[in-house]
Amino acid sequence: MRHIDVLVIGGGPAGLAAALSAHQNGVEVLLVEREGRLGGILKQCIHDGFGLIHFGEKLSGPEYAERYEEKFMEEKIDFLTDAFVTDIQETNHLYEVSIVTKQGIQQFSCTSLILATGCRERTSKQVFIHGTRPAGIFSAGTAQHLTNLLGEMPTKKCVILGSGDIGLIMARRLTLEGAKVCGVYEVKSTPSGLDRNIAQCLDDYEIPLYLSHTVTRVFGDHRLTAVEVAKVDEKMQVIKGSEQIVECDALILSVGLIPENEIAEKLGILLDIQTKGPVCNTEFMTIKAGVFSCGNALHVNDLVDYVSESGELAGSFAADYVKNGGKTTTGIKIEKDEHFAYLVPQILSLSENQEKTILYFRSRMEMKEAKFQLLVDEKVVLEKSMRNLKPPEMEKLELEIQGWKLTEKSKIRCKLITIEE
Repeated sequence: MRHIDVLVIGGGPAGLAAALSAHQNGVEVLLVEREGRLGGILKQCIHDGFGLIHFGEKLSGPEYAERYEEKFMEEKIDFLTDAFVTDIQETNHLYEVSIVTKQGIQQFSCTSLILATGCRERTSKQVFIHGTRPAGIFSAGTAQHLTNLLGEMPTKKCVILGSGDIGLIMARRLTLEGAKVCGVYEVKSTPSGLDRNIAQCLDDYEIPLYLSHTVTRVFGDHRLTAVEVAKVDEKMQVIKGSEQIVECDALILSVGLIPENEIAEKLGILLDIQTKGPVCNTEFMTIKAGVFSCGNALHVNDLVDYVSESGELAGSFAADYVKNGGKTTTGIKIEKDEHFAYLVPQILSLSENQEKTILYFRSRMEMKEAKFQLLVDEKVVLEKSMRNLKPPEMEKLELEIQGWKLTEKSKIRCKLITIEE
């Protein structure tokens, strides 16, 4: 059984960044990717807008991934593709990992694991759409894969359910390829995607957005022929009598993403109810010593730049963990008020050499004018004014904690305060 210092599971933007960072910090790394190529979901995201923060220029998804792949190959980091992790066991402070490849079963032990497994899309059954099971119901990611990678048109006339960013981007993409998008239907009273995607993907192409609407039924035997849409009230209950039939040959689902954390669950790692990702500290270590999480496996990000950032940080901290002989740091739970949809990481590490401490969060509601406060033992140590907070848009804060005089008994609380106009 070969021993590796750091084993990274997932070869998307988070995994590539984590592997590079750990390698550059002087430890031996192996990256495992289940697909035949590295790059993750970026391979099929041919639209631009990636890399503005990280590279300072506008790139397509494949271009962004290629930047990291080139660095990865230059460093000659070991990796496996078409490889599936089938089992992980913890033994004597090491992790024994079984991996199935084309060559058969391979086994490795490692001091540290980095979970960069990304996320998956919700299905029609997870949003309780009734009816038959005809062909023509696709997740937005599947429609994107068919159109951009395989060159296959999945529809001539479609309805899109959900206003998530992938669905908005596919509304534009399918329109450019000649399909008719009858409309985007969103069950919430506000859009789920970024404002820029609403403007660039719907408004610019005169594609209607129906808020407080959902799809309640599908029709068709072999192929989808129509869907039933209806209005919903403030409790998201269907308003009887508002049902309409919309003829179409495809239903594209953009109804949310869920972090892939089956491996984390198998290891007994605690998951956050809000994010569906692991509870971790500001070093990106989960409650299981030596296991780190980053990217969309930790929480669903808006921008790939933040995915790469968390991967780089997780990789450097995993390398430090290995070099320090598996030493862990104590931490303090971060409390938050009801105005947060979520806040990550959930634990503040009391590490003396942690140079960069970052918090990511989303507000539970729209807040035009707000104030973020961080309190230590009920004393405000950080205050920041914020504008136009929205649940679809993630916020990021970098903290300077060196002067806070924290101890294990300190109490940390974050507040979002609405400022009345």
